[in-house]
Amino acid sequence: MFDFKIKFIFSYFCTLKVYYSLEDFNPLHKTVLTIGTFDGVHVGHLKIIQKLVDTATHKNCESVLLTFFPHPRMVIYPDDHGIKLLNTLDEKIKLLTEAGLQHLIILPFTKEFAKLSALDYIKEIIVDKIQAQLLVIGYDHRFGKNREGNIKTLEAHADEFGFELFEISPADIDEITISSTKIRNYLLDGEVEQAKRLLGKAYTMTGKVKEGRKLGREIGFPTANIEEIPMYKLVPKDGVYAVKVSVNNTQFKGMMNIGNRPTVDGVKHANEVHIFDFIKDIYNQDITVSFVARIRDEQKFSNIEALKTQLVSDKVKALDLLNQS
Repeated sequence: MFDFKIKFIFSYFCTLKVYYSLEDFNPLHKTVLTIGTFDGVHVGHLKIIQKLVDTATHKNCESVLLTFFPHPRMVIYPDDHGIKLLNTLDEKIKLLTEAGLQHLIILPFTKEFAKLSALDYIKEIIVDKIQAQLLVIGYDHRFGKNREGNIKTLEAHADEFGFELFEISPADIDEITISSTKIRNYLLDGEVEQAKRLLGKAYTMTGKVKEGRKLGREIGFPTANIEEIPMYKLVPKDGVYAVKVSVNNTQFKGMMNIGNRPTVDGVKHANEVHIFDFIKDIYNQDITVSFVARIRDEQKFSNIEALKTQLVSDKVKALDLLNQS
């Protein structure tokens, strides 16, 4: 289902090595490790990662972040996990590449792995494979079969296995949890500017451009229909947005409609972006949309001409918002 292979991703800041298997990970030195989902890689997460990187440098260790994919709840509750994530796996990797880490381990989470005892988790993963000298870990971190392990379990075995603990304070963990919840709620309410404030960057969505009904082209507003977005990826509230669009590493301005296109009797929920001053064929290409501001709710117009008039107005407003961003 998932292609677990080692990848090397390069960034301006450092070379991040990304592993999809513990067997591929062989550090040259002991490590400083943190563990978590880090969904969104928002400003709260970046504080923890900066602590990790600084500590690793001070101790002459390698910095490592361990995360899991699929999300554990997707595996344990496949039919009722109720998860909407801020990042796809590729998006998370890109964001963590920019955070200054040396190693990112994305461990396949399976039902078999969920049965691993807390003690075996410590010995086999943290100590034997990752060779952690210090763990930067939250006070509420749980691990092992039935989530039996916690920070007290780690404290009880720290001397035995020769690692130290740095506990992320309840205040910082609560800030991270609250921020993640707020970001999701802001996006579900269409408040993408508020989400950006907590994320530290614009919320993005990547998908493949597929051929649609081409109705937009007929009224002078051709759209790229973005599909193949993972079901677990959170899509902002229906409506019209001012956006920036990355196509082949070049950024353009545009506006996006999320919804059912009621004026043209649309029944399928769609993500359509009109890229300003753009005429290239990009079918079957991946593009990334960055949400800058919400313009209005999606609405049904009396006829196509009324829709076209509104789109002209939307474009003026979108350009004004984009020029200010």
